[in-house]
Amino acid sequence: MARYTGPKTKIARKFGEAIFGDDKNFEKRNYPPGQHGTGKRRGKKSEYAVQLMEKQKAKYTYGILERQFRNLFKKAQASGGITGEVLLQLCESRLDNTVFRLGIANSRRGARQLVSHRHITVNGEIVNIPSYSLREGDVIAVREKSKSLEAIDNALAANSAVYEWLTWNADQKSGTFVKAPERLQIPENIKEQLIVELYSK
Repeated sequence: MARYTGPKTKIARKFGEAIFGDDKNFEKRNYPPGQHGTGKRRGKKSEYAVQLMEKQKAKYTYGILERQFRNLFKKAQASGGITGEVLLQLCESRLDNTVFRLGIANSRRGARQLVSHRHITVNGEIVNIPSYSLREGDVIAVREKSKSLEAIDNALAANSAVYEWLTWNADQKSGTFVKAPERLQIPENIKEQLIVELYSK
């Protein structure tokens, strides 16, 4: 399965929430997609269907494919910590997600593109792997030659979010991954225990 690149609103409507951020189209039609719209009666979902939906929501939110996501789950399971919480911490520790959280890009998709096109450095070295896992103290910065990019300036100007596990230096266009966030600090509406139950069957 290739990474989804279609309309974001359609996916948001599938899960009943704007998982990709503010979405005016979703606000207008916040019911499931399909020709019957709000008129179609939908039966109660099975336990498996609910768990599967939660896993899909997490994958779409972070832009991770099934094999990568399953590998992250195995890593979280072997960590010795709370599996669901560690799973989300691993998702948050990805380079593309952190570039998005720092406001260098206004979406995770845009952040992934910046990383792939070699606009981002980690500890002074160019890293073009979106799934690169950051560690405590890593410094993420816009490459010197890319600091004048209009897309980056526009994203930074529009960003007002502040996260406790990240610091940002506007003058140098660099940030520090202080530590992996605690579950309460992660704003995503994901019921990670349902994902753990699904993979544990």
